[in-house]
Amino acid sequence: MVDISKVKNITVVGAGVMGNGIAQVALMAGFNVILVDVKENIVNNGIAKIKEGLKKVQIKGKLGEGISISNIMSRCRKSIDLSSAVKESDFVFEAVVEKLDIKKQVCDLVMENSPPHCIFASNTSTFRITDIAEDSNKPENVIGMHFFLPVVLQCCVEVMKGEKTTDKALDIGVEIGKRLPCLKGKRLSVRIEKESPGFIANRLLTPPIIYLNWIFDLALEKGIPWEQIDADAEARKLTPMGPCELTDYLGVDTTYNALKSYEKIFSSDFAPGKVLTNLVVEGNLGRKTGRGFYDWTAGKPEIFLNKKAGILNPEITMAIMLNEGCKLLEEKIVSGYKIIDDVMLTGTSMPGPFGPGKRNYIKWSKMLEDFVELSDKKYLKPCELMKSGGFINMRK
Repeated sequence: MVDISKVKNITVVGAGVMGNGIAQVALMAGFNVILVDVKENIVNNGIAKIKEGLKKVQIKGKLGEGISISNIMSRCRKSIDLSSAVKESDFVFEAVVEKLDIKKQVCDLVMENSPPHCIFASNTSTFRITDIAEDSNKPENVIGMHFFLPVVLQCCVEVMKGEKTTDKALDIGVEIGKRLPCLKGKRLSVRIEKESPGFIANRLLTPPIIYLNWIFDLALEKGIPWEQIDADAEARKLTPMGPCELTDYLGVDTTYNALKSYEKIFSSDFAPGKVLTNLVVEGNLGRKTGRGFYDWTAGKPEIFLNKKAGILNPEITMAIMLNEGCKLLEEKIVSGYKIIDDVMLTGTSMPGPFGPGKRNYIKWSKMLEDFVELSDKKYLKPCELMKSGGFINMRK
């Protein structure tokens, strides 16, 4: 086991919701933390969110005996100068916007100005770690560490290597992941030896958007209100909110950028459809801008789910996730499906696809074949491991 006692100083780049969440759990774990962003007001807002988060933890009685918020915050500093902030950093988390060129710039700057032993961990949800690290002077020290929102509650972190990452760097990332507290219990820090864009969870969660894209554009064409699409999804109670509300909640641009990345890496079938493209062009990015599929200007919109459109079948999204999970097995990203289901449950609070998939793989394979014939989205064609049911004997 790698000794991580020498990791004391952590820098978090990006003070948004993901960055301040990572900074909060790193502080709770006892590390010294510097929170960095491009503007002082953004960093100050991030610090305020950390304090707010710590108060919630304190109210739940989970801050630790004899530990005060002021004591924890005494180990937190802020900066708008990344080059100087990482001078003494042992470990750097990157949680900036999901754009490859920006992530590469941050990685290069960090590795150029940090100590030789410093490890850079990108929280990317879609890009290859190899691509982020390729121009840096220490690609062997670059890893992926993907967290889930909210960081303090969702107990999973996926830790993945790039082509040049050393085992030692990956080991340290996994061990740090285990150290970061989670209010729901022990954090699951998942070691992924082979690179996969999207790690495990987003490899499963992004392909269903091909189907949803198609549904959104069909609804636009037929003049079907968005809430009827959400009513279709919520009828099965598989997700906490319908796809239109969820896209608004996460950020339309977040979904759009993920699809553009997957379009480049995997298939043109991931290309954003008319609806998502128009929303991005118009600057209607959902909750954060006040408008998206819905109007958020007065807070959470009232969505009436009393009428269904009857065009979205949530079972198809489960079939797509099972197919993608089987591809992860075929590609040997993971050795068994248990870890996939564990990541989905601890990271997203959604059950993984393999439990119901064992009973439904024949029906679901037919569903996918029918949808591919209808839509010509060939990426969703069921793979051999899914069609044959061979995954059933690959639990671990």
